[in-house]
Order: sequence, then structure tokens, then C-alpha cells
Amino acid sequence: MVGHGRRDVTCRPRLLATLDDVTGTDFDVEVRLDRWLWAARFFRTRALAQRACAAGHVKVDGATAKPGRRVRPGQRLSILTPGGLRIVEIAAVAERRGPASVARTLYVDHTPPPPEPPPGAPPVVHPRGAGRPTKRDRRRLARLKGKL
Repeated sequence: MVGHGRRDVTCRPRLLATLDDVTGTDFDVEVRLDRWLWAARFFRTRALAQRACAAGHVKVDGATAKPGRRVRPGQRLSILTPGGLRIVEIAAVAERRGPASVARTLYVDHTPPPPEPPPGAPPVVHPRGAGRPTKRDRRRLARLKGKL
């Protein structure tokens, strides 16, 4: 039987190209943007990556990009993920999604560190299991956040 052999469990996804391969040569390896975002683990599924691109949450070199746009090492992306804005430079492209350790090698993160919380009143701690916050609690929270 052809194709029913034992799979090697330790196989790693093969990188198509790194930034070093591309610089100074005409080596032109490109991959779809949605596929790269998924392989680099910015989104859990390709469908989520496609939706983010279609909604304008992904920019390539400052321009909004469609999911089918081809990307290559050296390009800068700004990605609005559920975790916040990420600014990355593509360091390599991969054929398929792999472990997180490999996904981290696909990009160089240029995201600035998150701002420090302002010194002031400590955050309101609502005891777990105490139920919904009351109207009074919500007003206090709004005042703390500067919304009232």
C-alpha cells in the first residue's frame, strides 16, 4: 500500500525562504498573506486571518492588504489581533503551520511595549462569585476609568 507508511512525528515545517536568502539576490519566494498569518500563529484559523485582512486590520508596508496578497521576507506588517496591535517584519515564509517555536522564527517583532498603568487608585477587586456589579459599583468603575 502506497502512502500508508509510518509518519515521522518529529518533522518540522520546511521554511521556504529566510530574509538572508532573499537579500541581495533575485530569489523570489512569496506566500499568501492569510496563510503566512496563520502559519506564524497570529490567528488560530486561516478563516480568521482572512476576516482580519478583509476588515482592514492587516497592513503590509503601510497599505491595507487583501488575504490573497503575496508577501515575502523583509516586508513590514501591522496586525490588529485580539491581543492588540502587533508590528512585525517577515523574516521567513513557511509552507505550512508548525509548532510555536518554529512560528516565532518567521518574524521579527517590532511591537512597542505596552504603556504602564497610571499611578493612582488601585484597581477595584470584585470578589469572585459575588455576582454582577451593582449600579454603584459600575459608577465607581466608570469614575476610575475617567468616563464620568
